[in-house]
Parts: sequence; C-alpha cells; structure tokens
Amino acid sequence: MIAIAIFFTSGRTAPVVQAPADQTGSTAVSATRAISDTDYILGNPNAPIVMIEYSDYDCPFCKQFHATMQQVMDEYGVSGRVAWVYRQFPLIDLHPNSPQISEAALCVGDIGGNDAFWTFSDTVFDSREETEFTNVTKLAQFAETAGVERMAFMDCMSTDRMMDALKADMSDGLAAGAAQGTPYTVIKVGNQEATIVGAQPYGVVKGIIDNLIAQLDGNFDPAAAVTEPQS
Repeated sequence: MIAIAIFFTSGRTAPVVQAPADQTGSTAVSATRAISDTDYILGNPNAPIVMIEYSDYDCPFCKQFHATMQQVMDEYGVSGRVAWVYRQFPLIDLHPNSPQISEAALCVGDIGGNDAFWTFSDTVFDSREETEFTNVTKLAQFAETAGVERMAFMDCMSTDRMMDALKADMSDGLAAGAAQGTPYTVIKVGNQEATIVGAQPYGVVKGIIDNLIAQLDGNFDPAAAVTEPQS
C-alpha cells in the first residue's frame, strides 16, 4: 500500500492531510465520489494519480491554484501520470454569482463536451484579476469562445437543466471536506486518498506528486518525504 506523505512548508500547517488509518495501518478510503463519465477530466482518465479539485470560479485562491494545476498538467499530464478533475463548489455566501458561473460551465460541458468545459473554465479565470469577480454578463460570450452556440447555451441556462449536476458536485464536496474552503483537492492513488487544502504553491504540489511517483515506481525514500517547518 502507498503511504501518502505529509508535507510542511513555510511554517503553515500541513497542506496535505493524511486520511485516517484503519486498524491494519492502511489509509482509509473516504466518501469522495468515484470518477465517472460525468466528470470533466484533463489528462489520462486512467492516470495512477488523480487530483479532484473542488473549486469556485470567483475565489481568488482558486484562480491562483488553477494556474498551478495548469503547470502541473504541463509537466505531468503529458506522461499520463496525473489527471485533473474539476468539480463545482461555489461558496454562495462569499461569491453570490458563483453558482451561476458553475451552472454555465456545466451547460458548456453538457453541450460542447470535455474540451469546451476546460476552455470555458480557463477563459473565466483568465477574464478577471485575482481580487475581481467574474463579469457574468459575458458568460454567453465565454461559451461561444469555447465553441458552444449561444442559443443552445442560453436555452440550457434558462431551463436550469444542469442544477442537479451542480447540486451533486456540491453535496460530494461537502462529504469530501471542501467546506474547509476552496480550492480543496482530493488526491486519489488507487483506493487511497489524501487532501491538499488551499492554494498551495507549485513547488509544494510538485513535491507531493514527485514523492507519490517515487512510491509508485518503488523508489520512495521515507527519510526525504517530510521537511521540517520553516520559520
């Protein structure tokens, strides 16, 4: 069994929280919904390391982490070792327009498919500065940028047909622990899971992935897995 390492950085609490161990010492399986064909996945769906992100389009930290995950996929996605799954978790109290943006993303994905979903998501995050909110009057324009016909998009939004899918993501996010805040990322390796809490920087995420790959390849050095917190 793979022991998912806990990392420390810059005096913060551990960004990766190990799942509770069962009586045999193995890492327990959490309640995170299994990956299915309803998910939007970037990279190899059968990758040994799957990162399931629960995210809010208007969250400033989610914008930061979106760029981090793009960098992760540029390095590890091409080899098929890592896949990125994006699930919706709009924080309504903080970002009242986020549910509308999430619904729009799901409409784009439903009409245009996986590639359109990711293009739309990238466009939303790229459209605003970190501390700004998304201009929701441009959602139809963003859908067209993703290759979706405007009228089909507007029809989907007006009928609320993706609301059940949005609620399912939010319910699953609550069960997984995303109420701690976004971004909230569950790392799945086989039947084991751990989490990355918050917008951890690329160096931290890279270190986690490199250690997991070393474990998968049988080259893991436990002595090098944990670094001491720095003041």
